[in-house]
Amino acid sequence: MSDIMRFRKNKRACDGGNAVELSGSSEEANEVSNSLDHEVAHLTKLRSRPHQHLRGIMPGKLRLPVSTLKMLMGRESNYSGRGRFSSADASHVLSRYLPINGPWGVDQLNSPAYVSQFSNDGLFFVAWISGIGGHIRIYNVDKGWQVEKDILVKRLSWTVTDTSLSPDQRFLAYASMSPVVHIVNAGSSTTESVANVTEIHEGLDLSVDCDDDDFGIFSVKFSTDGREIVAGSSDASIHVYDLQTNKVSLKIQAHTLDVNTVCFADETGHLIYSGSDDNLCKVWDRRCFRTKGQAAGVLMGHLEGVTFIDSRGDGRYLISNGKDQTTKLWDIRKMSSRNMFPRITNYDWDYRWMEYPAHARTSRHPNDQSLATYRDHSVLRTLIRCYFSPAYSTGQKYIYTGSSDHSVYIYDLVTGTQVAKLVHHDGPVRDCSWHPTYPMLVSSSWDGSIVRWEFPGDDQVPTLVKPRVRRRRVFY
Repeated sequence: MSDIMRFRKNKRACDGGNAVELSGSSEEANEVSNSLDHEVAHLTKLRSRPHQHLRGIMPGKLRLPVSTLKMLMGRESNYSGRGRFSSADASHVLSRYLPINGPWGVDQLNSPAYVSQFSNDGLFFVAWISGIGGHIRIYNVDKGWQVEKDILVKRLSWTVTDTSLSPDQRFLAYASMSPVVHIVNAGSSTTESVANVTEIHEGLDLSVDCDDDDFGIFSVKFSTDGREIVAGSSDASIHVYDLQTNKVSLKIQAHTLDVNTVCFADETGHLIYSGSDDNLCKVWDRRCFRTKGQAAGVLMGHLEGVTFIDSRGDGRYLISNGKDQTTKLWDIRKMSSRNMFPRITNYDWDYRWMEYPAHARTSRHPNDQSLATYRDHSVLRTLIRCYFSPAYSTGQKYIYTGSSDHSVYIYDLVTGTQVAKLVHHDGPVRDCSWHPTYPMLVSSSWDGSIVRWEFPGDDQVPTLVKPRVRRRRVFY
């Protein structure tokens, strides 16, 4: 029985009212007020709060969570008058079953795992395992984590820095510390994809007007329509590659130092977010860039470089991880037209092999524009990633992040409370991914392990499962 099918079975038992709910212990809310007084707090509640008619089944207790059992009873008796759950009702139920139990093994490798991401529909999972002759593996989640495609990367410069699966899941883009982004046909019948031997890995050259011999790409993302790729590079630039015309359509000299992370803000593709070692997050509006020639806005608040950005998908809110050991929540309507605070470089500290200075943890940016700051995790050794929790199952009411202290942290977006800390790995957790529809989270670590965390159902014992590689005879 697949993990997803097992969850469907177990969830029916949970919905009967016997589920163990997460109590959510926390230390201080880390600069986040008890109730974030901002529109994002209200939007989050709207997307994860039961319908007012269902809340009415507990008169006088509207501020308390409505139990799953009472909500199901209200739905069956058509208490709301609609005969079904709204999306907010569903996310209210699902968000109470956090993926905190386990872990169960997905794979165990002899080299560090750098990148791990679910596809948009959750059917596939992509992981990058570094080392000589490193592999990108695509696992079929519904088929017991069977390896659907094993991609052997050639002519690799240092390591694969990022991967991105196209929205239709037909193509996989991967980048390294070179000017070329490679594209693999993820949907082809070739299981063992050896670069340019069993399958062509098409190269997209981004080195337009670039004389830097050390040019490398840190971040690469498909647009939501799959027609473009945006990349952030070591020459402090953002590159947009048009896959239809097969050329770079836009290059932006975006920052003063490495661009570690880029992403499209929403499905329109007009807005791009970027984060850099110059401590800044920036917003770029392609509709007016050619006339203005500068960022639409600058977001200040981090005291060290930005390692990752995730968009809420609404073209308005984003979160970022920084080497100042914080995650920050931003509203682009609060951005400035320019950087008003000079970057202060601490030449005595390097995040790759040193601990963050204790005295620096109490420092605050004098012009901090962020809505909230979350701090408990550590952003050291590598470019640690952070994300909003899924909209479908949680209403995006949480944010979660890997950590160099070998853990995964989950915070309440509104209160800042640390609601869970997942501890298992023996190395930094660079990346982690929450399944888009089920309470399942997968973390990957430098210890070579890729594991999944789930909400429990029956008495399951965490085990390490070595995935099967689907074999096909290849003629060439």
